[in-house]
Amino acid sequence: MNSSTGGLRASRDIRSLSEFRAHAAAFVEQVQSTSEPMVITQRGRSAIVLLAIAAYEGLLDEVELARDVRTSVEQVETGRAEPSERVETRLRAMLGR
Repeated sequence: MNSSTGGLRASRDIRSLSEFRAHAAAFVEQVQSTSEPMVITQRGRSAIVLLAIAAYEGLLDEVELARDVRTSVEQVETGRAEPSERVETRLRAMLGR
């Protein structure tokens, strides 16, 4: 999400819900072209974030990876980890190689 623009800019990337209603298509275009999220405020407080789909999918991938790492650490800490050779053998059998 960090583009060459240097991140979130309050003057460009924080807008009111009223502005969003009036200029939704332009705001979507801005988010898509800059790859930067836009914060939409309601009654002066942050309410939602408008995010390009590629950035959203990237966040989901990062969350999934972080969960996998956490699970792996827990398995190692509790003695439930398997040697890599056993995992490789099992994966090759599953893939038919």
